[in-house]
Amino acid sequence: MVDASRTFPESWRKRTTRTELLIWAGWLALVALFVFCWQVMTQDTIWMFVADAPSQAADIGSRMVPPRWAYLPDLMAPLWDTINIATLGTLLAVIMAVPVAFLAARNTTPSVRFVRPVAMLVIVASRSINALIWALLLVAIIGPGVPAGIVAIALRSIGFVAKLLYEAIEEIDAQQVEAVTATGASTAQVIDYAIVPQILPAFAGICVFRWDINIRESAVLGLVGAGGLGLKLQDSLNILAWPQVTVIFVLILLTVLVSEWVSARVRHAII
Repeated sequence: MVDASRTFPESWRKRTTRTELLIWAGWLALVALFVFCWQVMTQDTIWMFVADAPSQAADIGSRMVPPRWAYLPDLMAPLWDTINIATLGTLLAVIMAVPVAFLAARNTTPSVRFVRPVAMLVIVASRSINALIWALLLVAIIGPGVPAGIVAIALRSIGFVAKLLYEAIEEIDAQQVEAVTATGASTAQVIDYAIVPQILPAFAGICVFRWDINIRESAVLGLVGAGGLGLKLQDSLNILAWPQVTVIFVLILLTVLVSEWVSARVRHAII
């Protein structure tokens, strides 16, 4: 005789009264938290401006067309600065992120108790501060211009590259490391012949992906004085030159699309 309890296992069971009360209490607390947060966020909101926002958006949109295409030649130099900020910032970040990643990975760090927490702190600190915040600080230290943008992109990218890279290092095949170590290889040789070949595809993909992201971020760093297209965007906004703003938006969009295409092609070639 077939056991019905095994053939048709029980898939539903009525919750107890205590469980239902806890669930309802949780939902009630969530609603109360949402209402409280909404009140905090909107306590200084002028709702008359909010109600007038659609008409204001329509008015600005009508002023943005037709675009002033004659302004396009003036954007070529800032566009080149934007690409340089993203590229050099990514390169500088990669140079600094590689040793941080090896120090953060459990299987390559000299000390899990002391060195790894310091490396993790560097990664978290880099990822927790936005590129615009770094740019604001660096413009005050270095001065306005492209160098501040490059360093801001680099400091922002270290944590991203190092985090993904140390995770790739921790996922390598340990048997290959043991095989190279058994031959009497030094630590540098183990890294060179056992670890680097395994993480190289992931490393290349991470670098290209981060460069693609940095193209987008560097396009707006000029808003705080760090050079690039953002500087022209800020100037156009200050004088309410909306047709010029449209041209800048279109150029940023095309730049991001091209960088996305290049990134996809490179990742496809690597993988």
